[in-house]
Formats: sequence, structure tokens, C-alpha cells
Amino acid sequence: MFMESSMDPLRSAPVVRRYAGNPVLAPHQVPYGPAMVFNAGVAKYEGRYVMVFRNDYGDASIEQVAPGHTTNLGLAFSRDGIHWDVQPKPCWQWHDEETVRVYDPRLTVIDGKVYVCFAVDTRHGLRGGIASTEDFETFDVLSLSVPDNRNMVLFPEKVNGRYVRLERPMPVYSRGGRDRFDIWLSSSPDLIYWGQASLVLGVEDVGFANDKIGPGAPPIRTQHGWLTTFHAVEIDPQRGKNGWEAAWTKRYSAGLMLLDADDPSRVVGRYDGPLLAPEAPYETAGGFRNDVIFPGGMILEDNGEVKIYYGAADTVECLATAHVDDLVRLCLEGSKQAEAGSERRPLER
Repeated sequence: MFMESSMDPLRSAPVVRRYAGNPVLAPHQVPYGPAMVFNAGVAKYEGRYVMVFRNDYGDASIEQVAPGHTTNLGLAFSRDGIHWDVQPKPCWQWHDEETVRVYDPRLTVIDGKVYVCFAVDTRHGLRGGIASTEDFETFDVLSLSVPDNRNMVLFPEKVNGRYVRLERPMPVYSRGGRDRFDIWLSSSPDLIYWGQASLVLGVEDVGFANDKIGPGAPPIRTQHGWLTTFHAVEIDPQRGKNGWEAAWTKRYSAGLMLLDADDPSRVVGRYDGPLLAPEAPYETAGGFRNDVIFPGGMILEDNGEVKIYYGAADTVECLATAHVDDLVRLCLEGSKQAEAGSERRPLER
């Protein structure tokens, strides 16, 4: 049914393990009938896991997707981060004369409050925003960017007395008239006014991206710096139909990098290959957009396990795990870990 990709194959890092029961959330588990559930933000809050996920509507049986204004955000809770209790109705939909939809949430807990970074389509451009919530019923919007900026993720604590976020502005004219989008960092005294922007990573620095890159899950603190994922996009105009759309010519993978603890605009290590590349059937076939992995949540457990939540094929939400020492080592040693395939050794702390 679908054309094979003409892109070279990519392989996920050997230290990452996909959950055998993937996907952890699929449309049939959501009681109000979306065609796709994906790109979720996940955090631990008040003793349990919480997931805010994106719903898009349509008819999967005939591969037809409804207009964008039918997107909303759903809510689920879990005791183990694997099995999810989906709430009976969406938790947030924003649609008015100016605003078309809100989507792609990322969750960060700071000082006992949940902050939601999100993208919002408006009639005058795509914007990125930050809202806060304590009950997932009301969302207080604190700030909205000017167009065009999105994929914002908040750090879970202040750095040098300021709030910090990663973001992806979308310059076209100044980047050659096409997608050449990079990862930037900005800071704020109050989560409202943002500035002091600096470049973190350019798309040209990532060997498995030729189109754009952007932030993934909110960073987690380690003894060696801020560990964070990013998404990386390759495009091949010859790919043709790879999903429900008339043509889908891109492939999304997840990358991994380590940022300096005191100056997170500085990359201190980065894995040369993709952390997660589309390989599993639920990532490569049968979805709205096949060959897509989009990381949106990362949780560090007390035993060193890292849970990585990601959208697959823009249709379902999935889980992969790895040990934090392995992930840090990937960044510090580049591709050496993949080549050696060695057993994990504890890092010096």
C-alpha cells in the first residue's frame, strides 16, 4: 500500500528498549472517539503519573482527517507509567475567532505546580505558549510568543536565578527560504517575559536531519548536566505516500544531547546517531504519517531508569526505557557506545 522510503535506514541506540506492550495509549482507549492520540506530555505529579495528550479527529477507516479545529487535549493518570486511566472528556480545547487549536503539550513540574508548554495555531500565525494548572481543568495562560515559534520545553528548575526554556523559532527568509529550523534557548525572570536568546544546536550539526530539528521532552537533571531529547527531521521528495495523507515525505527520529548544568545553551555531549529511529510496525506503517517518532516526555525514576514517551506515526503514544547512565554515556562518548555494544558500567558521580 505504501512506498518504501528511499532514505538510508536508521537504527535506534542499543541501550534503548521499547515497551513490549506498545502502544501505551491508542485511539480505541479514549472514550470520545479521536482518530489519533499522540505527542503527549508526561510528568509525575502528586504521587502519580499524569499524561496530557493530543487528540485529532477523523475517520481512520477511510483515512480521512477532520479539520484542524477538532484537535483538543486529553488527560490520563497512571500508577505505574504504563497502564493509563483515560478521563471521560478532553481537558482543554481552545477555539475562538482568532485561535484555531492548541496541541503538542509538554509538562514540567516546578515548585508543586504543573506548567504546560503548547503550540497554538492562530489565524495570524503559529505561536508557542506556557500555561499553568493544578487541577487539569483550568489552564492559566502565562505567555504567548509572536509567530512563528513552537516546540517549547521548560527546564524543571531555575538556572542562575532565571527560568529557562528550549524552543524552535521558524525563520524562513533568513534561512534560505525553506525549512532550516534549529534549537534555541531563552530565559525569563517570571515565565512571562522571555529574552536573552541563544542558539543551542543547528540542524546542519545533526547527521540524521536535513530539514529541521526541535526540542523533545523537557530536560532532566543529571550529575553531568541537563539530559534532553530532540526531534530530527529528514525529507525526501521522492518518498510519495507514507500514511493517510496524499504524500508524506519526511522521517522523524529522536536525538539525545547533554547540556551544561550552569549554561544550558552549551552542548557538552551529543549522541551521533538517533536515540530512537522509526523501526517498529506501529512507527512505520498504518498511521496518519508513517516513520515518525516525536519525544514529548521523559521521567527519571529513583532506580536510574528513564521512561521516554513518544508519539508514533502521529497516531499512537508509546514508551521506551533506558538507564540514565547509558544515556549520559551515549552523549559523552558519541557513537562509541553503539559500536562497542558493551555492558553498562556505573558512571562516576
